[in-house]
Parts: sequence; structure tokens; C-alpha cells
Amino acid sequence: MGRPLFFDIDGTLVSFQTHRIPQSTIDALTKAKAAGCGIYIATGRPVAFINNLGEIRHLIDGFMTTTGAYCFVGEDEVLCSPMSPNDVGTIKADASAKNYAVIFSCERDVCIYNMQPVVKRLFEDGLAVGNLASYPPCEKVLAEQRVLMATAFMDQETEDALIERTDSCISGRWHPEFTDISPKTAGKDNGLRAMAAYLGVDISETIAFGDGGNDISLLKAAGIGIAMGNAGDNVKAVADYITTSVDDDGIANALKHFGII
Repeated sequence: MGRPLFFDIDGTLVSFQTHRIPQSTIDALTKAKAAGCGIYIATGRPVAFINNLGEIRHLIDGFMTTTGAYCFVGEDEVLCSPMSPNDVGTIKADASAKNYAVIFSCERDVCIYNMQPVVKRLFEDGLAVGNLASYPPCEKVLAEQRVLMATAFMDQETEDALIERTDSCISGRWHPEFTDISPKTAGKDNGLRAMAAYLGVDISETIAFGDGGNDISLLKAAGIGIAMGNAGDNVKAVADYITTSVDDDGIANALKHFGII
């Protein structure tokens, strides 16, 4: 049985330049799967936003979504760490007072609070998440579903001040214009621990790949944490190994380096 492999999506599996999975990555994951490795996703995206993995969907064994707040394997819910209603209210009030947008990611749906042009530019156009106008209204979604993550379009200073006012939130920034806010019980590191326990493997057996700020805890917790060549310096600083970029066969090169394929 091969080792369980965990992959961030944006900037790791999927190129920011082409919005596609490089063929070298598809081939490498196919070989790793054939060698007995488990293939798992570890993303900040909620389930509703995972629309760019079609070429490898048949290889995927399970998912860590919304920065570790919602993890599942098949029909089995491995971990669900919702945000407290009080913290949701604090974020909404801050967004209204300072006029920034928030994407609330819930169990089934996402909704946009205080919509701003930056959301369309970065998510609909940049990340190709679909038609934002088709999303259900926040009043309905927030009343019926648990909030797993809040993606807030704010600068670092606003983020720091907000997190101090929440009861139990952490923030994982992987873009200069927004950050993913999650309950402290989430985080990709906690998601990885839950997934390892579910799979019956020691966390030291896991290998994780990432490129963004919300991958730092994942790479630190994994048995081997691998930073992409396009990762920020803060991510590379915690990695056990730095591979080439997503557009330069980074995943294939790392899997070859560690003898996985």
C-alpha cells in the first residue's frame, strides 16, 4: 500500500496561468494511484467551487475542503467544523461597516454577502467558479446551513483587527486581496489529522503539496511537506522539500524525487 498524498488545488494541481491541470501532473497521479497511493484533495475551496478536477476525478479517494473544515471520503463525513453563529455575525457586521465582500461557504451552497466587483474579477473571471449571479441569497443559505468558511476581501490590517474580535477563528491568506477565515477547529493541519485517523495511518506517512498561505499548517503537519516552486517564501520556509512550479512539472518531479513513481 502506497502513502496517502494530499494536494492543494489552485497553484498546486491547477495552474494559475492556464487554469488547467498539467499533463505531467495527470500522468504522475495516474502512476502514483497505480502504485497504491491514495490521492486526496486539500483545498480552501468549498465543495460548490471544486469544478476544475474533471481530468483526475476518477483518481481521487477523498476531499479536505474549505481549508479543512469539511472532510469526507465517499459518503463518509470525516470532519465538519462549522463557524460559530456569533463569529458569522461579527464578520457580517465588519463587512457592512468597512464595505468589503464576503463569500460564506456552507455545507452545500455558497453565498456572497455585500457583493463587490473584486469578487467577480477574482473568482468568476480568475478562478472560473461559475456564474456568481446564480448563487442563492445569503439570508436563505445562512439561515439553513452551517458556515464552514468565510472568504473575506480585505487587506492584512483589516484581517488582523477582525480576527482579534472573533471568538475562535483563524485566517489563511493565499492571495493579497482576500483571506479564508475558518474556525480554529478547522485548518488543513486538523483536516489532515482527521483524515489520517480515518484512514488508519500515522500522520508521518502522509505527503502533502501546497503553494499558498493556507497550506503552511498542512505542510508542517504532514510527514513530508512539499512546497511548489511558485509558492511564497513563507510557504517554502516550512517545507521539507521545494519542487519546481506547477507549470514546470512540479508534482511529477517531486514524486520522482521521493521514489513514489
